[in-house]
Amino acid sequence: MEQIAKLVVDGKTFELPIITGSEGERAVDISRLRQETGLVTLDPGFVNTANCQSCITFVDGEKGILRYRGIPVEQLAEHSRFVETAYLLINGELPTHEQLNRFSVLLNDHSLVHEDMRAFFENFPRWAHPMGILSSMVNALRAFYPEIPERSEEEEINITVTRLLSKLRTMAALSYKILRGHKVIYPRQELPYAANFLNMMFDSPVRSYEIDEDVVKALNVFWILHADHEQNCSTAAVRLVGSAKVNLYAAISAGISALWGPLHGGANQAVVEMLREIHESGSDPNPFLARARDKNDPFRLAGFGHRVYKAYDPRGRIMKGVCDKVLGKVTREDPLLDIAKRLEEVALKDPYFIDHNLYPNIDFYSGILLRAIRIPTNMFTVMFAIGRLPGWISQWKESMETPHWKMQRPRQIYTGPEEKDYVPIEKRG
Repeated sequence: MEQIAKLVVDGKTFELPIITGSEGERAVDISRLRQETGLVTLDPGFVNTANCQSCITFVDGEKGILRYRGIPVEQLAEHSRFVETAYLLINGELPTHEQLNRFSVLLNDHSLVHEDMRAFFENFPRWAHPMGILSSMVNALRAFYPEIPERSEEEEINITVTRLLSKLRTMAALSYKILRGHKVIYPRQELPYAANFLNMMFDSPVRSYEIDEDVVKALNVFWILHADHEQNCSTAAVRLVGSAKVNLYAAISAGISALWGPLHGGANQAVVEMLREIHESGSDPNPFLARARDKNDPFRLAGFGHRVYKAYDPRGRIMKGVCDKVLGKVTREDPLLDIAKRLEEVALKDPYFIDHNLYPNIDFYSGILLRAIRIPTNMFTVMFAIGRLPGWISQWKESMETPHWKMQRPRQIYTGPEEKDYVPIEKRG
């Protein structure tokens, strides 16, 4: 029997269907609300509004659950590689050996970036932020790789998806090398996805980069944990822009721009900046902890707590294990990493942080991990973008394939002046 919600307006009762998801989530379907009542809903920030029905990612913030296509992220982090997880998100099922090998070969075949694109990279100012460069260059990919008319729409989408997954990684490393004035390192056929990225970033003519399998595993886990997270700001931006039937490159560029902000993708960078501030003030974290406990102080510890997770962030728990393993291999002294360990120790035992669910989250541990493997701070959000790419692609693809597709066009409640006449400039006070 269909469940309904009743809305009473001006003495008239309207019935609205209640939709139930596969995990028991319930939503009031208001898609016909304006048509039937003349009303719209007002929901700043869309905190109570579902913009779609999706079968990609399930998040339960109360219980600390995250699953991709039904598979717990803990299992994927332990057993899978990023490329396999990307295939799962985009195609809906885990690949067979043959499918995964074919996918890996395609990623390798499309890993090079058109040489003419280097001129674009070389002409950005040296101080340009890598996220701004990446967003611009992803948009520019459409010019270098236009549609191929003789291919079917499905073939074209598959090629575009593969290009993006492969070239985004290459462009990130390319921009790092060029902005540092270093020799560009090309992808190597024999290296898998994550190892290839690390080699393109850190290999040089004067010192060969030694690939550490623990670091490669850590990077795979980092990207897996960031691969999708339901309808967050950047994913909603990809769906919104994509709903206008723009090309995939433009939709992904919008997602990168949305991720750039400090409240979304920039959170792991904010962790390192906070650690640096603590170090510069004498390396004692206690004054900062005291400020975080003070309800009258707007200061917040970066990397603690989460808007969605009211329990421990499941990704943070996994990242902590990976982080601890990599830190155990770091031989150089780094005062920021020492401060991070002290902060973590206090927060996991302090009653205030425990009572307020202010556990270290994925941004806290990922910021430490990226610093430990020598990723520059201004590239932290780029690393997030590479990981989130398969999620953006799968969300865009799902939105394009839904039979209920509509171009997104939010409503508003106008609060400006009522109609008034134009006043000629000579009569204005």
